[in-house]
Amino acid sequence: MVTIKKIAELCGVSRGTVDRVLNKRGRVKPETEAMILAMAKQLGYQPNPAGKALAARKHKPVVGVILTSKGNPFFDEIIRGITVAEDRYQIYGMQAVLKTMRGYDVEDQLELLESFRGVVNALIINPINDERIAQVLNEYVDQGVYVITVNTDIENCRRNCYIGTDYFNGGETACALLEVLLGEKASIGVVLGSSRVLGHRQRLEGFRHRMERLPDFHIMDVVENEDDEIYSYDRTRQMLQQHPDMDALFVVATGVYGACRAVLSLPDRKEITVIAFDSVPTTVEMMKKGVLKTIIYQHPYRQGHKAMDVAFQYLVNDIQPDSSTYILKNEIKLLENL
Repeated sequence: MVTIKKIAELCGVSRGTVDRVLNKRGRVKPETEAMILAMAKQLGYQPNPAGKALAARKHKPVVGVILTSKGNPFFDEIIRGITVAEDRYQIYGMQAVLKTMRGYDVEDQLELLESFRGVVNALIINPINDERIAQVLNEYVDQGVYVITVNTDIENCRRNCYIGTDYFNGGETACALLEVLLGEKASIGVVLGSSRVLGHRQRLEGFRHRMERLPDFHIMDVVENEDDEIYSYDRTRQMLQQHPDMDALFVVATGVYGACRAVLSLPDRKEITVIAFDSVPTTVEMMKKGVLKTIIYQHPYRQGHKAMDVAFQYLVNDIQPDSSTYILKNEIKLLENL
């Protein structure tokens, strides 16, 4: 094991000097600092975990978490991933503070962001895609807060890292699945979560892009449900009644249960093939009823856990992630392999 003592001997300096360089405590001549860091890297020096934990506890790193999770069961697994990771890193004094909101009201999210200002060292957020949110997140970055967007990203923002799926590819995959299930002809209704969410828009863009090779695929209507099951039921039912020839539904985000209930409420109309995302309990129920044929899974637990892991590595080990984006693979699920 490489020790501070060994590095000090090889560099011809005191152990205190090496400690100050490696732990960023006190001033050291630039040439001495460069020599010590180069030697530590060459020898593969790793800090003692107990010492690292003690140093981290003194700083008490706090990770703020803002999620639009109220009334949205998809986020239960993201929160579980965050919580499991928090428990793992408690020895380092790391703490996650969770604040939640319902829907996509920009003012609500701005208020939660203001409540964390000057309080947190890192921030995990699934952001509303709005320039005012982007501006505040850029201010956080400028103030030294490490900003991680999870599950959906945001435009015109200098956030440090995004962790989630490729939404455009998710839309392409959904369209390809409908082609497998229905052939080359389909009349489709789209149930969008919210156009204020970048990921939801990107999924629809990916779906439309894949449709370009299918001239007999037509989107008849697009409704938004605000990731609310009641809205999803009402607006999907109305859309189905207005378009009796519609034979497919693409549910872009949450609201799958409400959309499927709308299908079940109209037993005498044309059969509908439904494609959706996420394996929450109500979605599984609809798969068992045969209303929902297949889903695309986006690994929410891993999203939450990875977000906390990236925050830990940065705050405690001073390690930047290898990439500014971590993309988890869209995975097709049937009832048999859930």
